[in-house]
Amino acid sequence: MGQLDGKTAVVTGGNSGIGLASAKRFAAEGAYVFITGRRQEALDAALTEIGPNATAVRSDVSDPADIDRLYAAVADQGRRVDVLFANAGGGEFSTLEQVTEEHFDATFGINVRGTLFTVQKALPLLNDGASVILTGSTAATSGGEAFGVYAASKAAIRSFSRTWANELKHRGIRVNTLVPGPIQTPGNAGLAPDTDNAANLWDFFASQVPLGRMGRPDEVAAAALFLAGDQSSFITGTELFVDGGLNQI
Repeated sequence: MGQLDGKTAVVTGGNSGIGLASAKRFAAEGAYVFITGRRQEALDAALTEIGPNATAVRSDVSDPADIDRLYAAVADQGRRVDVLFANAGGGEFSTLEQVTEEHFDATFGINVRGTLFTVQKALPLLNDGASVILTGSTAATSGGEAFGVYAASKAAIRSFSRTWANELKHRGIRVNTLVPGPIQTPGNAGLAPDTDNAANLWDFFASQVPLGRMGRPDEVAAAALFLAGDQSSFITGTELFVDGGLNQI
């Protein structure tokens, strides 16, 4: 018997990295999973990995019309949502001097606007007692150089989770933030301009982590499963760090 038997989960950004690892874990635990992503070829590949109990909807969370299409696909199958993992996000390095309007708008459009409307537009489909999981970042509190806009967007996520946990408590809906540290994902690899620099960047990230390595997407997925299921039934409005001790020690 799986921890999510009979439940329906939505994972935005479920075509790679943490989102894909979580979608696979949710499906393995009995959930039917809807995933989103902006690249159809990546979505098709992800469905092959997840298995038959999944639907992919090509969607850009920064576009509210795309979010509407996602939930229309859920409703068209006669389903409601038990687990919402608002995972889609991204960011790039940019110092204060380098920040442009385009950089700011793109980062906040995906991470803040996208998360807000992903959750808001899910409300009519969310079952009472559902679990909403947001993706934060250790960057929100670390003050790392050249990551200010991204860090600010993830600080907004921390705030959202606390407010929404309070606003949705009357429906028994729990809202928590999953906070990964440096994880081996395509998104983190993309922060570097080329393969050699990516290796150097990952070595640097690993050197900052007390456990001496970067994390794996499946390790974050295990934490996402905990927040999604009944084992976390008395946990809401909190942050669960999966960071190898980076922000704890």
